[in-house]
Amino acid sequence: MTDIVIDEIVVPSTLDPDAASGPGPGPDHADRVAAYVEAIALENAVQAEVLGFGDLDFGPAEQLPQWHDPFTQRRLFVVRAEGRIIGQATYETLSDPAVTTCWSWVAVAPEHRRRGLGTALLDHVEAVARAAGRTDAISFVASGQGVAAGQGVAAGPAAVIAPADRLEASTGHGCVPRASSEVRFALSRGYALGQVERISRLPLPVDEEALATIRSEALAAAGDEYRVHTWSGPTPRRWQSDVAAMATALSTDAPMGDVPEPEDVWTVERLVEAEQRRATSGRASLTAAAEHVPTGRLVACSDLAVPDDASRPAMQQMTLVRREHRGHRLGWLVKVANLDRLAAEKPGRPAVLTFNAEENRPMLAVNEAVGFVPIGVEGVWHRLL
Repeated sequence: MTDIVIDEIVVPSTLDPDAASGPGPGPDHADRVAAYVEAIALENAVQAEVLGFGDLDFGPAEQLPQWHDPFTQRRLFVVRAEGRIIGQATYETLSDPAVTTCWSWVAVAPEHRRRGLGTALLDHVEAVARAAGRTDAISFVASGQGVAAGQGVAAGPAAVIAPADRLEASTGHGCVPRASSEVRFALSRGYALGQVERISRLPLPVDEEALATIRSEALAAAGDEYRVHTWSGPTPRRWQSDVAAMATALSTDAPMGDVPEPEDVWTVERLVEAEQRRATSGRASLTAAAEHVPTGRLVACSDLAVPDDASRPAMQQMTLVRREHRGHRLGWLVKVANLDRLAAEKPGRPAVLTFNAEENRPMLAVNEAVGFVPIGVEGVWHRLL
């Protein structure tokens, strides 16, 4: 393609087609809805093609709330051919002007690759980032069918990354397939592999005997100083400040390898607003948390995003144990409590999916003990702009 035209899609506030004739959305609302839906479909199709399965798909309605987060800036760019979207790129950064980090992702339909579309889209996104004063570019990219650190079996026929084809993360933990198209593209653009995340799947229902053993060991390690609380939907008012503080801590406490993730500050007001938006996504939120009884503060938390469609897997979201309370198996405790709640409130789901840094052995140990198995990898790539 010689003339590559990149358009920006203004993401609609609602996918309701009837809103086109009402106030707010405007006369082009139906076109914007159609373009947004098509772009998200391409994103999901490319990810499924790379991984060999579509369990990680987030549909247009499920993604819509995060496109209207007042604390982040997100932009969507596309390339069309014959009226059809054949490439797309997303750009995201925090609204804080002092932040120098941005995140991007590029997807091109398989039949239109090696024509300069990915290069043009990434050039455009990086130009947007530079204009906004962002100098650290990060991209999370599913990296073929493989196994993080060569452990376990991934989905699909190409289950093991051959030693000669392994590109190791700078952390020394985990690898991606060097010969895959997405890895070659990232390297050609000057991106470095700062971390590898393991994608894992827990088939449901969980083996109850194994779960009972883990539950018993976790309760014994926690003792009387910790008490478990669970809830569905929005965070109860009494716990909002603690959950907001843990969300902030997650942005700096979670292992990020050699990738410079910024602190992302959460307040109670931001938490409440985010939960109100997520309530419209078609995914229910289940949370388990551990209270430190002597102080009355929550010090560990784990939550699941559960699709309304029972045929689709749940997604593990935040799991965090405050630094000063680690070593008491609180991660085990809250994960098991949330799996119990999932079985009781949302039975019939096929699995739970999760992402974990390969160097985060304590959290991987929790997952492995529960029954999670590796199904793929995700590279975390970084470049100075």
